[in-house]
This record gives sequence, structure tokens and C-alpha cells, in this order.
Amino acid sequence: MGSEMCIRDRATAKHRPERGKSTIIDFNYNCINIINLIYTKISPIFVSAKRKKTKAAKNIHINKTSTAMTSIINSTVPEFKVQAYHNGKFVTVTNEDLKGKWAIFFFYPADFTFVCPTELVDMADKYDRFKAMGVELYSVSTDTHFVHKAWHDTSESIRKINYPMLADPTGVLSRGFGVMIEEEGVAYRGTFVVNPEGKVKLVEIQDNSIGRNAEELLRKVAAAQFVEAHPGEVCPAKWQQGAETLKPSIDLVGKI
Repeated sequence: MGSEMCIRDRATAKHRPERGKSTIIDFNYNCINIINLIYTKISPIFVSAKRKKTKAAKNIHINKTSTAMTSIINSTVPEFKVQAYHNGKFVTVTNEDLKGKWAIFFFYPADFTFVCPTELVDMADKYDRFKAMGVELYSVSTDTHFVHKAWHDTSESIRKINYPMLADPTGVLSRGFGVMIEEEGVAYRGTFVVNPEGKVKLVEIQDNSIGRNAEELLRKVAAAQFVEAHPGEVCPAKWQQGAETLKPSIDLVGKI
């Protein structure tokens, strides 16, 4: 019997792990559980951060693309057909009406506002001088032609306006000239001088809190007309009609 017990003890001991080994196995098992737990908790954070970084990179790319600016100078006026209020009547104005004459597109945010009437009246006061230069003036806002009429009938100042007030409620002109504020549905204060061939020769675009000067615009239109009629000559700073111009050449380099 004693020998049988010894045999059973040895067999049992053969399959029972030593105490030291059991502790190591338990420790390793617990470490693996802790690592798995940490990975489970942290992994979504890294994945989310990676997704945000990727999304941000895409947004940066999109913003870079959307804010890339191209010049409108010497480009052709887009085709358009809009309604206007002019001299007590509703009329239709198209790009065909521009052919063969100088024109100014004078964009402003909205009727019944504050800075806008001061600008429009300033232009109205100079309208005869623009006409004498062969220039037609078109004011443009995203209001309808009905609103233009209502403003014209209501405001003593706006009643001075004799030039066509173009209605651009769909934004075809505002977007075509690149002055549309999409989130507001109105245009920036943009001024575009167009030559008889329908090419944009002068551009001014500014924030809607800053009013423009019709007198300065007259000077610039005169300069645009002069250089158009006198190839090879250019107008220096502050040039006024009748003043001397410049004829760029190698002889003039470094002498101004």
C-alpha cells in the first residue's frame, strides 16, 4: 500500500504545477488582461483622433481650393438677362445691351439700407458726367425690381436716380462677377468698368462697411478710356484727364 501511495503522489505531482510556476502564469495572465483592457479603452481614442486629423486635412485642402483667387481683369462679362427698374418702368437688360459702349456695374448689398443710398446718390449726382463720357451705369443688388421701385417711390434721395437699377434676386450677376456673399444672399460693394468689347478693365471690391467715391471712379474711367484709345501709353498715379502720360521704353527705365 505504501508503494501504491508513492506512485499516486508522484503521478499527481507530475500534473500539478509548481507553486512558483503557477504564480508566474497568473501574473502573465493578469498582465495580458490589463493590456487588453487598456487597448480596448485607448484604441477608439486614437482612431477618432486619426479620423479628425484626416478630416481636418481634407477641410484644409477644400478651403485652399475654395479660396484660390483668379483675376477677372480682361475677362468677358458673363451672359445674363435680368429685370430692372428704370425711369418709372420695368425693363429687361441683357449682356447684348453692353455692346459698343462703356459700362459700369455698381454692386451694393441691399435697398432700404444705410451706406448704399449715399453711394447711389453720389453716382446719380455724377450720372450726366458719366453719360457725357459715353458710359452707362447699372446699379445691381439682389433685391427684385419691385423692391427697387418701392425704394425709388419711398425715398426722396433714391428718386434722384435716373440710371437702370438691375434686379439680381437669383444671384446670376453677383456670382458671375464674384461678389456674392452666399451665407447672406447679398453682394459685396463691387465696381466693374467694362469696355465696348465687353472686357472688364477695372475692378474694385470692398467690405460692405466701406463706401465708394464716384469722383475717383470718374478719374479711373477716364484713364481706362485714354489708354484704350492710346496704345503704348500708360497713366501714372493721380493722373487727371489732360495731364501727361508715360510711354514705357528702355530709355525710361530708372528715370522716374
